[in-house]
Amino acid sequence: MSDSRPRIRRGLGRAPALPRGIPLRAVLPNAVTALALCSGLTGIRFAILGNWEAAVLMVLAAAVLDGIDGRIARLVRAESRFGAELDSLSDAISFGVAPALILYLWSLQALGRFGWLVALLHALFCALRLARFNAQIDLVAQPHKSAGFLTGVPAPAGAALALTPVYLWLWTGEAVTRAPVVIALWTAFIAILMVSSVATFGPKIRLRQNVRFEAIAVLVALAAALVSAPWTTLAIVAIAYLASIPFSMRSYRKIRRLRAAEAASGPVPTVS
Repeated sequence: MSDSRPRIRRGLGRAPALPRGIPLRAVLPNAVTALALCSGLTGIRFAILGNWEAAVLMVLAAAVLDGIDGRIARLVRAESRFGAELDSLSDAISFGVAPALILYLWSLQALGRFGWLVALLHALFCALRLARFNAQIDLVAQPHKSAGFLTGVPAPAGAALALTPVYLWLWTGEAVTRAPVVIALWTAFIAILMVSSVATFGPKIRLRQNVRFEAIAVLVALAAALVSAPWTTLAIVAIAYLASIPFSMRSYRKIRRLRAAEAASGPVPTVS
Protein backbone atom coordinates (compact mmCIF):
# COMPACT_ATOMS: atom_id res chain seq x y z
CA MET A 1 0.00 0.00 0.00
CA SER A 2 1.64 3.23 -1.18
CA ASP A 3 1.92 6.37 0.87
CA SER A 4 -0.12 9.18 -0.74
CA ARG A 5 1.40 11.97 1.35
CA PRO A 6 3.67 14.43 -0.52
CA ARG A 7 7.36 13.74 -0.21
CA ILE A 8 10.12 16.32 0.11
CA ARG A 9 13.35 15.55 -1.64
CA ARG A 10 16.54 16.12 0.24
CA GLY A 11 18.55 19.05 -0.94
CA LEU A 12 15.61 20.69 -2.68
CA GLY A 13 14.23 22.42 0.40
CA ARG A 14 12.40 21.70 3.60
CA ALA A 15 8.82 22.27 4.63
CA PRO A 16 8.35 25.40 6.74
CA ALA A 17 8.35 24.60 10.42
CA LEU A 18 5.08 25.22 12.21
CA PRO A 19 5.21 27.25 15.41
CA ARG A 20 4.97 25.01 18.44
CA GLY A 21 4.06 27.66 20.99
CA ILE A 22 4.39 31.29 21.96
CA PRO A 23 7.73 32.98 22.66
CA LEU A 24 8.92 32.95 26.24
CA ARG A 25 8.85 36.76 26.39
CA ALA A 26 5.11 36.67 25.61
CA VAL A 27 4.28 34.64 28.70
CA LEU A 28 4.18 37.60 31.09
CA PRO A 29 1.74 39.86 29.18
CA ASN A 30 -0.50 36.90 28.37
CA ALA A 31 -0.44 35.86 32.01
CA VAL A 32 -1.57 39.36 33.00
CA THR A 33 -4.40 39.12 30.45
CA ALA A 34 -5.41 35.73 31.84
CA LEU A 35 -5.35 37.22 35.33
CA ALA A 36 -7.72 39.96 34.15
CA LEU A 37 -10.05 37.28 32.82
CA CYS A 38 -9.95 35.45 36.15
CA SER A 39 -10.64 38.71 37.95
CA GLY A 40 -13.76 39.34 35.89
CA LEU A 41 -15.02 35.80 36.49
CA THR A 42 -14.34 36.17 40.21
CA GLY A 43 -16.48 39.30 40.18
CA ILE A 44 -19.37 37.16 38.96
CA ARG A 45 -18.79 34.74 41.83
CA PHE A 46 -18.90 37.55 44.40
CA ALA A 47 -22.09 38.87 42.81
CA ILE A 48 -23.72 35.45 43.20
CA LEU A 49 -22.73 35.53 46.87
CA GLY A 50 -24.17 39.04 47.25
CA ASN A 51 -20.80 40.65 48.01
CA TRP A 52 -21.31 43.71 45.79
CA GLU A 53 -18.22 45.61 46.91
CA ALA A 54 -15.89 42.74 46.05
CA ALA A 55 -17.74 42.11 42.77
CA VAL A 56 -17.24 45.70 41.62
CA LEU A 57 -13.61 45.74 42.76
CA MET A 58 -12.87 42.60 40.76
CA VAL A 59 -14.17 44.21 37.56
CA LEU A 60 -12.15 47.34 38.27
CA ALA A 61 -9.08 45.21 38.93
CA ALA A 62 -9.62 43.57 35.54
CA ALA A 63 -9.71 47.04 33.99
CA VAL A 64 -6.37 47.93 35.60
CA LEU A 65 -4.80 44.68 34.42
CA ASP A 66 -6.21 45.24 30.94
CA GLY A 67 -4.51 48.62 30.89
CA ILE A 68 -1.06 47.26 31.68
CA ASP A 69 -0.91 44.01 29.71
CA GLY A 70 -0.53 45.80 26.39
CA ARG A 71 2.15 48.08 27.79
CA ILE A 72 4.06 45.08 29.12
CA ALA A 73 3.80 43.40 25.71
CA ARG A 74 5.20 46.47 23.97
CA LEU A 75 7.93 46.83 26.58
CA VAL A 76 9.22 43.28 26.06
CA ARG A 77 8.37 43.33 22.32
CA ALA A 78 5.93 40.46 22.68
CA GLU A 79 2.95 41.72 20.67
CA SER A 80 1.23 38.85 18.90
CA ARG A 81 -2.05 37.89 17.29
CA PHE A 82 -2.52 35.32 20.03
CA GLY A 83 -2.25 38.00 22.69
CA ALA A 84 -4.71 40.24 20.86
CA GLU A 85 -7.28 37.46 20.60
CA LEU A 86 -6.83 36.51 24.26
CA ASP A 87 -7.21 40.15 25.24
CA SER A 88 -10.49 40.45 23.32
CA LEU A 89 -11.82 37.28 24.94
CA SER A 90 -10.86 38.59 28.37
CA ASP A 91 -12.48 41.96 27.66
CA ALA A 92 -15.73 40.36 26.47
CA ILE A 93 -16.06 38.42 29.71
CA SER A 94 -14.65 40.93 32.20
CA PHE A 95 -16.33 44.05 30.78
CA GLY A 96 -19.34 42.57 29.02
CA VAL A 97 -20.55 39.46 30.79
CA ALA A 98 -19.38 40.27 34.34
CA PRO A 99 -20.96 43.77 34.65
CA ALA A 100 -24.15 42.51 32.99
CA LEU A 101 -24.54 39.67 35.51
CA ILE A 102 -23.60 41.91 38.44
CA LEU A 103 -26.23 44.48 37.48
CA TYR A 104 -28.81 41.78 36.84
CA LEU A 105 -28.27 40.08 40.20
CA TRP A 106 -28.06 43.44 41.97
CA SER A 107 -31.17 45.10 40.53
CA LEU A 108 -32.34 44.11 37.05
CA GLN A 109 -33.73 40.71 38.02
CA ALA A 110 -36.68 42.53 39.60
CA LEU A 111 -37.83 43.36 36.05
CA GLY A 112 -37.98 39.71 35.02
CA ARG A 113 -37.39 39.00 31.35
CA PHE A 114 -36.99 42.68 30.51
CA GLY A 115 -34.19 43.01 33.06
CA TRP A 116 -32.44 39.99 31.56
CA LEU A 117 -32.83 41.51 28.09
CA VAL A 118 -31.11 44.70 29.26
CA ALA A 119 -28.27 42.66 30.78
CA LEU A 120 -27.91 40.77 27.51
CA LEU A 121 -27.85 44.10 25.67
CA HIS A 122 -24.80 45.26 27.61
CA ALA A 123 -22.91 41.99 27.06
CA LEU A 124 -23.85 41.84 23.37
CA PHE A 125 -22.93 45.46 22.61
CA CYS A 126 -19.61 45.04 24.39
CA ALA A 127 -18.87 42.00 22.18
CA LEU A 128 -19.92 43.95 19.08
CA ARG A 129 -17.59 46.79 20.00
CA LEU A 130 -14.68 44.41 20.45
CA ALA A 131 -15.49 42.72 17.14
CA ARG A 132 -15.48 46.10 15.40
CA PHE A 133 -12.15 46.94 17.00
CA ASN A 134 -10.62 43.64 15.87
CA ALA A 135 -11.94 44.12 12.35
CA GLN A 136 -10.31 47.55 12.11
CA ILE A 137 -7.09 46.78 13.98
CA ASP A 138 -5.05 46.39 10.77
CA LEU A 139 -6.44 49.51 9.08
CA VAL A 140 -3.88 52.26 8.74
CA ALA A 141 -6.37 55.09 8.18
CA GLN A 142 -8.70 55.35 11.16
CA PRO A 143 -10.09 58.91 11.44
CA HIS A 144 -10.60 58.97 15.19
CA LYS A 145 -7.41 57.09 16.04
CA SER A 146 -5.23 59.22 13.78
CA ALA A 147 -6.43 62.31 15.64
CA GLY A 148 -5.78 60.82 19.08
CA PHE A 149 -9.40 59.84 19.82
CA LEU A 150 -11.27 56.59 20.28
CA THR A 151 -14.44 55.51 18.51
CA GLY A 152 -17.12 55.14 21.14
CA VAL A 153 -16.59 54.34 24.81
CA PRO A 154 -13.95 51.59 25.25
CA ALA A 155 -15.00 48.35 26.92
CA PRO A 156 -13.23 48.92 30.29
CA ALA A 157 -14.68 52.42 30.57
CA GLY A 158 -18.09 51.09 29.55
CA ALA A 159 -17.99 48.54 32.35
CA ALA A 160 -16.91 51.18 34.88
CA LEU A 161 -19.68 53.53 33.71
CA ALA A 162 -22.31 50.79 33.80
CA LEU A 163 -21.44 50.09 37.44
CA THR A 164 -21.76 53.76 38.46
CA PRO A 165 -25.17 53.21 40.12
CA VAL A 166 -23.53 50.60 42.34
CA TYR A 167 -20.91 53.18 43.39
CA LEU A 168 -23.66 55.65 44.23
CA TRP A 169 -25.60 53.04 46.18
CA LEU A 170 -22.53 51.97 48.18
CA TRP A 171 -21.78 55.66 48.80
CA THR A 172 -25.22 57.01 49.71
CA GLY A 173 -27.39 53.96 50.36
CA GLU A 174 -30.28 55.70 48.56
CA ALA A 175 -32.90 53.31 47.19
CA VAL A 176 -33.34 55.32 43.99
CA THR A 177 -29.82 54.40 42.91
CA ARG A 178 -30.93 50.75 42.90
CA ALA A 179 -34.33 51.26 41.24
CA PRO A 180 -34.62 48.60 38.50
CA VAL A 181 -36.13 50.94 35.89
CA VAL A 182 -33.37 53.51 36.46
CA ILE A 183 -30.70 50.82 36.23
CA ALA A 184 -32.23 49.44 33.02
CA LEU A 185 -32.25 52.84 31.31
CA TRP A 186 -28.71 53.60 32.48
CA THR A 187 -27.35 50.22 31.35
CA ALA A 188 -28.94 50.56 27.91
CA PHE A 189 -27.52 54.09 27.57
CA ILE A 190 -23.97 52.97 28.35
CA ALA A 191 -24.31 49.98 26.01
CA ILE A 192 -25.29 52.32 23.17
CA LEU A 193 -22.28 54.54 23.92
CA MET A 194 -19.96 51.56 23.53
CA VAL A 195 -21.13 50.75 20.00
CA SER A 196 -21.60 54.38 18.97
CA SER A 197 -19.26 56.25 16.64
CA VAL A 198 -18.78 59.28 18.90
CA ALA A 199 -15.21 60.43 19.38
CA THR A 200 -13.94 60.02 22.92
CA PHE A 201 -10.65 61.06 24.42
CA GLY A 202 -7.93 58.43 24.11
CA PRO A 203 -5.71 57.26 26.98
CA LYS A 204 -2.62 59.02 25.63
CA ILE A 205 -2.57 62.61 26.85
CA ARG A 206 0.43 64.78 26.08
CA LEU A 207 1.39 67.14 28.87
CA ARG A 208 3.47 70.22 28.56
CA GLN A 209 6.74 70.40 30.44
CA ASN A 210 5.50 73.05 32.89
CA VAL A 211 2.41 71.13 34.05
CA ARG A 212 3.82 67.67 34.60
CA PHE A 213 4.44 68.26 38.29
CA GLU A 214 0.85 69.41 38.72
CA ALA A 215 -0.33 66.29 36.89
CA ILE A 216 1.64 64.11 39.31
CA ALA A 217 0.09 65.97 42.23
CA VAL A 218 -3.39 65.34 40.80
CA LEU A 219 -2.65 61.63 40.40
CA VAL A 220 -1.39 61.39 43.99
CA ALA A 221 -4.50 63.19 45.24
CA LEU A 222 -6.69 60.86 43.20
CA ALA A 223 -4.95 57.80 44.62
CA ALA A 224 -5.42 59.13 48.16
CA ALA A 225 -9.10 59.78 47.46
CA LEU A 226 -9.55 56.24 46.14
CA VAL A 227 -8.08 54.84 49.35
CA SER A 228 -10.02 57.07 51.75
CA ALA A 229 -13.36 57.32 49.91
CA PRO A 230 -13.37 54.81 47.06
CA TRP A 231 -17.06 54.84 46.10
CA THR A 232 -17.37 58.61 46.20
CA THR A 233 -14.23 58.99 44.09
CA LEU A 234 -15.28 56.35 41.58
CA ALA A 235 -18.69 57.94 41.16
CA ILE A 236 -17.18 61.39 40.61
CA VAL A 237 -14.59 60.08 38.13
CA ALA A 238 -17.24 58.17 36.17
CA ILE A 239 -19.53 61.19 35.97
CA ALA A 240 -16.60 63.42 34.97
CA TYR A 241 -15.63 61.02 32.18
CA LEU A 242 -19.19 60.95 30.93
CA ALA A 243 -19.32 64.75 31.02
CA SER A 244 -16.12 64.91 28.93
CA ILE A 245 -17.72 63.18 25.93
CA PRO A 246 -19.40 66.34 24.52
CA PHE A 247 -16.02 68.12 24.74
CA SER A 248 -14.24 65.26 22.96
CA MET A 249 -16.87 65.31 20.21
CA ARG A 250 -16.41 69.06 19.78
CA SER A 251 -12.62 68.75 19.74
CA TYR A 252 -12.74 66.05 17.08
CA ARG A 253 -15.14 68.08 14.92
CA LYS A 254 -12.69 70.97 15.11
CA ILE A 255 -9.78 68.78 14.03
CA ARG A 256 -11.85 67.30 11.22
CA ARG A 257 -12.73 70.78 9.93
CA LEU A 258 -9.06 71.78 10.00
CA ARG A 259 -8.09 68.66 8.06
CA ALA A 260 -10.83 69.29 5.51
CA ALA A 261 -9.63 72.88 5.07
CA GLU A 262 -6.03 71.72 4.59
CA ALA A 263 -7.12 69.10 2.06
CA ALA A 264 -9.18 71.67 0.14
CA SER A 265 -6.36 74.22 -0.01
CA GLY A 266 -3.90 71.64 -1.31
CA PRO A 267 -0.11 71.63 -0.84
CA VAL A 268 1.64 74.93 -0.52
CA PRO A 269 3.65 75.66 -3.73
CA THR A 270 7.37 75.97 -3.30
CA VAL A 271 9.51 78.64 -4.96
CA SER A 272 12.57 77.25 -6.74
